[in-house]
Amino acid sequence: QVQPVESGGGLVQPGGSLRLSCAFSTNIFSLYNVDWYRQAPGKQRELVASITSGGTTNYVDSVKGRFTISRDNAKNTVDLQMNSLKLEDTAVYYCRARNKFGSTWYWGQGTQVTVSS
Repeated sequence: QVQPVESGGGLVQPGGSLRLSCAFSTNIFSLYNVDWYRQAPGKQRELVASITSGGTTNYVDSVKGRFTISRDNAKNTVDLQMNSLKLEDTAVYYCRARNKFGSTWYWGQGTQVTVSS
């Protein structure tokens, strides 16, 4: 019933920045917990960052200090600001969302991030 859509991916140089956005339509956006995952070919999908309905954030150690997750409930968006990008950040990035009172996680289709010199 909820379909997250990611945008903002692309090709960047090492040390560069990108800002990803996750958007989905609902009248109760502020009740949703939202995660960003990423997956490189041949590797497990890993949780990169999360934000709760209350605004609490968490990050995988490899991106701490470089990535920031935030939400704008008025715009129904959750963003992932990625700075100081490294080659190993190359992956498809996915958004996942769940109503904190529900039990179903909804996945987006993903957006490609490529870090290359």
